[in-house]
Amino acid sequence: MYTAHPDRYADMPYRRTGRSGLKLPALSLGLWHNFGPDRAAETQRAILRRAFDLGVTHFDLANNYGPPPGAAESALGEALKADFAPYRDELVISTKAGYLMWPGPYGEWGSRKYLLSSLDQSLSRMGLDHVDIFYSHRFDPQTPLEETMGALHSAVQQGKALYVGVSNYSAEQTREAARILGELGTPLLINQPRYSMLDRRPEDEGLMDALDELQVGSIAYSPLEQGLLTARYLDGIPEDSRAASDSPFLNTDAVTGELVGRLRALDEIASSRGQTLAQMALSWVLRGGRLTSALVGASSPQQLEDSVAATRNLDFTEDELARIDAVVKQ
Repeated sequence: MYTAHPDRYADMPYRRTGRSGLKLPALSLGLWHNFGPDRAAETQRAILRRAFDLGVTHFDLANNYGPPPGAAESALGEALKADFAPYRDELVISTKAGYLMWPGPYGEWGSRKYLLSSLDQSLSRMGLDHVDIFYSHRFDPQTPLEETMGALHSAVQQGKALYVGVSNYSAEQTREAARILGELGTPLLINQPRYSMLDRRPEDEGLMDALDELQVGSIAYSPLEQGLLTARYLDGIPEDSRAASDSPFLNTDAVTGELVGRLRALDEIASSRGQTLAQMALSWVLRGGRLTSALVGASSPQQLEDSVAATRNLDFTEDELARIDAVVKQ
């Protein structure tokens, strides 16, 4: 029987999510990859246990995470039953709906029918009566935003979610979502954008400014840019890497000689800070306290430990930031 580490809250920083009372760990565990039938169940459970022991109290999922879709939620459900039943109230569990989950016209996007049906299925897979955060995973241009946000509001009213969020919404879409939810009486808690040293669109396109003004929280996915911001690609493309696979998220064309040169330059800056490139990349998105949390994946407990170590050094000098910008923006 798993017993959580007694000092699990000693070192992890926690940040308030927007103007809500909910605090999230600076690093949260994303179950996007590595949680499915092609991975050993014991390894998955070991990652979750180590995460909680390190103060990572937030597990982030979506209905389609796996592979196959639904597998990550099922894996978490087994772990919750086996290991975390006594600790449910210490965990923040989030899931999302928006991308293709089942065939036909009701299996994706942002209709009320899809979102609420998907949430019921997610709860069943995880063996829960509610999640802490339920997200609209992407903006639906063909469904009135009032309907999508109304479905999120209903999830809260039905007791199936405590908070609601959006992911992959622009600044303008986020402002409108927040307005609608505010009128309904269910505040928008958080936005989950893609954000990293190499992908700065949340800054460049005004999303971070909008979240500041709205007092809405933020949690970044892909802060390591699908593994590019790690040591894996400093010497090119490893045969067992994501870029060498059939992944739709990263392919060999993206790993150019120019990019590898920039990654090596960033790695030198990280070394001067006493960090790995991955640790510096995580520290960078968390710098200044503007971002609530960053999502990390893990294929082993050790990889998770390495990521969590980034929280020991979240400060940057002006010179370090300038050097990073000079490399990234060259």
